[in-house]
Amino acid sequence: MNKSLAGHAAKKTVLIVDDVPENLYVLQRILAVHYRVQIATNGRTAIKIALSPSQPDLILLDVMMPELDGYETCQLLKQQERTRDIPILFVTAKSEVEDETKGFELGAADYLVKPVSPPVVLSRVKTHLAMHDQRKLLADQVATRTAQLQARNQELEETHKEVIRQLGRASEYRDNETGLHIVRMSRYVRMLGLKSGLSEPEADQMMQAAPMHDLGKIGIPDHILLKPGKLTPEEFAIIKTHPEIGYNIIGDQKSGLLHLGRTIALSHHEKWNGLGYPKGLKGEEIPLAGRLTAIGDVFDALTSSRPYKKGWTLDDAMGLILKESGEHFDPTLVPIFFSLREDVAKIMEQYQDKDDA
Repeated sequence: MNKSLAGHAAKKTVLIVDDVPENLYVLQRILAVHYRVQIATNGRTAIKIALSPSQPDLILLDVMMPELDGYETCQLLKQQERTRDIPILFVTAKSEVEDETKGFELGAADYLVKPVSPPVVLSRVKTHLAMHDQRKLLADQVATRTAQLQARNQELEETHKEVIRQLGRASEYRDNETGLHIVRMSRYVRMLGLKSGLSEPEADQMMQAAPMHDLGKIGIPDHILLKPGKLTPEEFAIIKTHPEIGYNIIGDQKSGLLHLGRTIALSHHEKWNGLGYPKGLKGEEIPLAGRLTAIGDVFDALTSSRPYKKGWTLDDAMGLILKESGEHFDPTLVPIFFSLREDVAKIMEQYQDKDDA
């Protein structure tokens, strides 16, 4: 590309809007050496040009025009997304303060007073084009940085989710349970939460955090955790420490997901009647996350087969959940869980353990 064409391509475009030919001629002569110049003799034509593919970079707009005056034209341009950021400089013979105030309130960048001074016109146009470029550059940088931060936050969130999944699996491997237990249980918790009034994002987060419920079993000795027979009172007292162990393993986290997992780990063995552990919380003292997880966890434990027991049928497990309504489980959540019977059955079928298939 030759230098003259390259220089022409780099020129900014200025739209001059005035209904008086003499005024157009004067401004065009001042600007044509440095800028591409577009001409409009009324506000409606100016708006059409501003919305066209050859959109101007800056507009010099006369105030006093028939039909659509400069103020009305400016207002219409500022109302449209495609044209609202174009700098507008009013050109007028009026220099009263109230007129300038009105223009600035409508979004004008500056005023030029007739008769115009060529050096002033060139200086103002150059300044406002440079300011516009800087604002656009800054906006682009902010948008890019925001996108990068969003991507980074998403990456961190996915990392948190993966950590939770792995910790959940680790606790189940210690307890002779399958990874499908946490898949089923967490889905029961999600749909129960959603049906009980949680939003989709809240229910999704509940599902993602629920696998951490038994994380504390990592700290329970094997001879107690894997004992096939009945536990002694002393052994059961040790088992009952696993909610607090899980709570302490997760620690005080800024991540909302990990904080929720910590709450679930501590509270999922609490009972509605206050006879649960580790805190003996009663009724709505128990966090909702713990109440939801209690139903999903117990139901899946009942319906899952283990080396030492055969899994219960769906109806038998539902019967026990109903029997424990108001005792072990939140009495407002139990009927909601019952209303989801068909969905529960689908999850049981879709994610059944291989030995049960």
